[in-house]
Amino acid sequence: MKLNRRSLLKAAGVATGIIATGGLHALASENKKDKKLAFNVAHITDVHIREGDNAPARFKNCLKHIIAKHKPDFFLNGGDSINDASYDNVTYDQVIRQWGIWDECIALLDNYEVHSCIGNHDSWWKAPSKEDAMYGKEYAVKRLKIPHRYYSFAKKNWHFIVLDGNNSNISLDEEQFNWLEAELEKIPQNEFVLLMSHYPILGTTQVLVGGGHSDHKKLKDLFYKNRDKVRVCLSGHNHLSDHTLYNGVLYCCNGAMSGFWWGKGDKESAGPGYYFETPPGYAMLRLYEDGTVENEYFPHSY
Repeated sequence: MKLNRRSLLKAAGVATGIIATGGLHALASENKKDKKLAFNVAHITDVHIREGDNAPARFKNCLKHIIAKHKPDFFLNGGDSINDASYDNVTYDQVIRQWGIWDECIALLDNYEVHSCIGNHDSWWKAPSKEDAMYGKEYAVKRLKIPHRYYSFAKKNWHFIVLDGNNSNISLDEEQFNWLEAELEKIPQNEFVLLMSHYPILGTTQVLVGGGHSDHKKLKDLFYKNRDKVRVCLSGHNHLSDHTLYNGVLYCCNGAMSGFWWGKGDKESAGPGYYFETPPGYAMLRLYEDGTVENEYFPHSY
């Protein structure tokens, strides 16, 4: 395939995002108009919603913007929905208040499906006891209105698998890995898979700030075994934007809605809310019926 300048820019993951398609998931497609779009999906992650810095109003405005500009079919939420329930000094009232603000904001999406995963800051580990109804992941599952800490669902010829990496050394526990292996095995040929985890599985961001899956080699091998099915892995956690194409799978760490945790940012020269060189934002994915994926990161007004 002849690579022109536009194709090379896409291969570098700049400007218009990255396109992955069948076979070796060759970059760029000159026949995009002939492809049939299956879904237009919004990926938000690391909202870290809280009081202060006008964060609730800013988050609501961004959701309204996504709906008006992109008209998504549904939303994927990558975790760390609330600012924090995991630190030792977090109280009951703080946990309740943060989830209340989340509910208030996310009510704007009542007409949309929102499929979430659990972030490391979403679970309250300092509840009075392990028997407390608000302790740990199960309460986060309840507040996010998801069926389980890990789960899957299917639409058309796409399968969506949501993972829970909040385990020892940031990894899938044995039960979950066996479930994932079985889920991938039973997916028919000519059907495709999007996986979403809170933590990156592969990519550049772990080199810069850490915070990636420790079982990345094990997962990479599983994805390679199912390389005709697995197309894209979404993540957040690191608040950085990165597109990595490896073994035909596109790994997208899609920044953070909160940017520098709704603060001014760590680099004044880069822009307001930046963390390293990444602005606050969200991603839009176009998933095609032939397995092609387009992922583009959009900075939002801070």
